[in-house]
Amino acid sequence: MKPAAAEHQATDQAAIVLVCNGPGELATWVRPLARRLHRELALRPLQPQAPMGLQLVLVPCPNATGIEHQVAQRMGLFEQIIPARRFWPLLWRPRRYGLWPKRGVVVFLGGDQFWTVLLSARLGYRHLTYAEWVARWPRWNDRIAAMGPAAADRLAKRWQNRCQVVGDLMADLSDEARSQQPLPDGEWIALMPGSKRAKLQVGVPFLLEAADRLAAQRPGCRFLLPVAPTTSVRELQAYSAAANPIAQFYGAGEAQLISQPDGQEFLTPAGTRIRLVEEQPAHGVLSQCRLALTTVGANTAELGALGVPMIVLVPTQHLHVMQAWDGGIGILARLPILRWLLGAALTAWRMRHHGFLAWPNISAARAVVPERVGAITPEQIAAEAADWLAHPERLEGMRDDLRSLRGQPGAVAALAGMVRELLPPSQASAS
Repeated sequence: MKPAAAEHQATDQAAIVLVCNGPGELATWVRPLARRLHRELALRPLQPQAPMGLQLVLVPCPNATGIEHQVAQRMGLFEQIIPARRFWPLLWRPRRYGLWPKRGVVVFLGGDQFWTVLLSARLGYRHLTYAEWVARWPRWNDRIAAMGPAAADRLAKRWQNRCQVVGDLMADLSDEARSQQPLPDGEWIALMPGSKRAKLQVGVPFLLEAADRLAAQRPGCRFLLPVAPTTSVRELQAYSAAANPIAQFYGAGEAQLISQPDGQEFLTPAGTRIRLVEEQPAHGVLSQCRLALTTVGANTAELGALGVPMIVLVPTQHLHVMQAWDGGIGILARLPILRWLLGAALTAWRMRHHGFLAWPNISAARAVVPERVGAITPEQIAAEAADWLAHPERLEGMRDDLRSLRGQPGAVAALAGMVRELLPPSQASAS
């Protein structure tokens, strides 16, 4: 990572620092806001001579993949990106990463909210938190952007005047996505095995077999698989092969990688073709799918925001590789020696007491989309998917429920407006 260019320091009056932790938040929160800020303000790096730059700081997170900075670099929206491994050195000696302007705004967009408390205090910048469910440190926030009334109502009365309900940042996804990447005609099904190794080991062979079985029942089905920015086509192919010990439990076999004029595809031994979507984010193609088969995680929030019906899958028959949980418990579960016993025990406990796992269901506090947790099989899931597809009115009902949860577009613009309010007047009006 290159520090902020020294020649700009004399004219710098402020900086905007976005703080994030994982690939899901990068795609659905950080990228839309960064693009909006660049449209409204003169910011480096898109305007090299601008007096203000847009920075990204990644913070420690047990669920992070470690290559989020590479994902962010490909966006081309940030003058400087601080990887999570350098967060503590940044707090200790900020000047190692450039001569930071005296004034600025730190914006929380994922991770532990306390990290932005520390960073804003260390840099002497104003502090804005986007609160999805709760603002944990309102005393140290200049402003709070609440996703909805539930987050706003949790604030004590003395902090209410700092809060503004802006809506769901992901509500803006679908309008933009539908105009992008039109798919050929067909009954498109999205396969979303996850982005982390623990999920991919199970998800790839499971979904490949489910696709084979669904294709046999509905020959008109066409499949696509968005390649998460934290993995690669070759890695996904390896998860379908004998090198992945979980693959032996599923019948799809190793996928063959073939090139087509419009991109790459997997071809299973049964003859099922699966289009690989490497462009990120893949919102354009996902928004055109009739149904998605997906693991838990940020992808359920993306699909919900796009209004894509889904079946959420958590096959628990491979507990020894399912250690992708968050928080301190997840860290303990991944420790050597303890992980084999503790990881399986903790995962089993969470499966028995999970409540809702998909973001649309968590948000609505009811079962908007089906969650299938347990020793499920590709055969069962293919049969259920075929039943949904055979009843388009039921799919449309699920789609309507997801749209009703999404809320109205405009959250990104509202949040960008709050960022501008915290900037010095001379910078807030620059465009």
